[in-house]
Amino acid sequence: MTQSKIVKTRWMLGWLAVAALIGGAMMLSGCGGSGKTPPPPTGGFSVASLKGQYGFSMSGLGLSGAYLARAGSFAADGNGKITAALEDVVDLGATPTASTVAFTGGTYDIQPNGRGVMILQNPNGGGLQLNFILNSTSQGELLQTDLNAAAGGGFNLQTPSNFTAAAISGSYVFDLSGVSFSSTNTVAPITTIGQVAADGNGNITSGTIDVKDGNTDTASGAITLTPGTYQMDLTNGNGANFGRGTMTFNEHTFAFYIVNSGRVLLLEEDTLGGSLGSALQQSGTIPTTNASFTGSFVYMVGGSSVMGSEGALARAARFTADGQGGISAVSLDDNNNGSINHIAPGTNLTDATYAIDTAHGGSGRGTFTFKDSGLGTFTNVFYMISPTQAVVQDISPGLITVGPMLAQSGSPFTNANLAGNYALSWDGVQLGVTTSIPFQEDLVGQYVLSNASSNNITGVVDYTELGLSNSTFLSDVGLTGNLKITGDGTNRNSLQVVTGGSSSTTFDFEGYVANSTTMFIVSTDNSRVVSGVVTQQTQ
Repeated sequence: MTQSKIVKTRWMLGWLAVAALIGGAMMLSGCGGSGKTPPPPTGGFSVASLKGQYGFSMSGLGLSGAYLARAGSFAADGNGKITAALEDVVDLGATPTASTVAFTGGTYDIQPNGRGVMILQNPNGGGLQLNFILNSTSQGELLQTDLNAAAGGGFNLQTPSNFTAAAISGSYVFDLSGVSFSSTNTVAPITTIGQVAADGNGNITSGTIDVKDGNTDTASGAITLTPGTYQMDLTNGNGANFGRGTMTFNEHTFAFYIVNSGRVLLLEEDTLGGSLGSALQQSGTIPTTNASFTGSFVYMVGGSSVMGSEGALARAARFTADGQGGISAVSLDDNNNGSINHIAPGTNLTDATYAIDTAHGGSGRGTFTFKDSGLGTFTNVFYMISPTQAVVQDISPGLITVGPMLAQSGSPFTNANLAGNYALSWDGVQLGVTTSIPFQEDLVGQYVLSNASSNNITGVVDYTELGLSNSTFLSDVGLTGNLKITGDGTNRNSLQVVTGGSSSTTFDFEGYVANSTTMFIVSTDNSRVVSGVVTQQTQ
């Protein structure tokens, strides 16, 4: 596969997007300026808001245009200093492709609105520069801004007392997205989701997984996971100090970082490709029959099409499950390489069904499908993390996608119950550029929906554009816009974002509200492909 196709078929939600349910993508054309004058930063954040040890993960593209991902841990002292940090990096355009880096320290600063800059110092004297936005004191979103790569991701507060093999115990739902190598050394996107069981003694004992590999465009269906092992990293105390370890299952090898006993970050480090994701411990009553899966859900997937134009794809949607194997009230917005499609509620869909997988009882696995006369059949696999949270994989022909699903709660949604400060973390691919490889673009920032009587938003963002011929980082870019709620807000809602500067640009989205703090979005601009999440900040 050519280098351009490596980039063209790459489209991942960091995830952090799946695991943290924060992340996504937003396209900004090269404005050549700093944007509208940003509003004064307001809020209650400070350097003291970042204190403790944090696990982080990011994915994107390296300077060669090849897939890049990183996972690691850093310690912040609450006074603007990074006292220790460690990361694993997979760069499929570099030799060697995988490495472990121990940082010597670093610094950070945070504005009152939760926006900040962090620099991790490399042993060779260089630094990894990261801009970020805090969702809260325990979670945030990251953007690499040193222009050595284009990558976005997030971080979560770690629990160091859980830095043991014994802490990884029970059933976990995992998601992985990245690229795979075929026997002929071609590269294609891949997604893997499933459930694994860990015994707390270093063994992955069982599991069920679904794989969709762009090299074959074949959905594996539910297959039995090949058992494996895991162990903490004893080198230089990396396991005890940072929660690092190594894991094998299903014939793949991973570096992992423990956030806590309920969340583990996974980074593939083998010769089969590269992928990034997380494993979340299952909790609550996991549906085992159709009758136990009811209510309204919103979901979002991002990925690639490996047929036709082989471009990026983003989708957000909602549906209602009736407890008897039927779904209704489907609303869907889809951006397939700039081609915009919509399914409205009340559309005469056929074959609208779901099924909880009883053959793999207790795994949380299920499927749902529906057919539109114009757009064809949509087929998805999901694994429930809890009764209200899941990961989703589209297994329709030609599509390699993955994303989060949440139960919808708290409607009706209004400006009154959605007013507040929101953290943004978006990344994706700009279409129609003159270079042979589309720009990889990543963004973090904040907007404010100020009060119950107005749908206007104001904010400020930082973003990067990475290309083979040039790269750009713009900071403190002001934005304005509006969020228009339709009806009771349970279906699509319009979010418009406007940036300024020498070339003011308007970006249109459709948003699907999961609850009063979380909304999935997908772009409806044919010059960009975007899916993402905005999440209300807490201090």
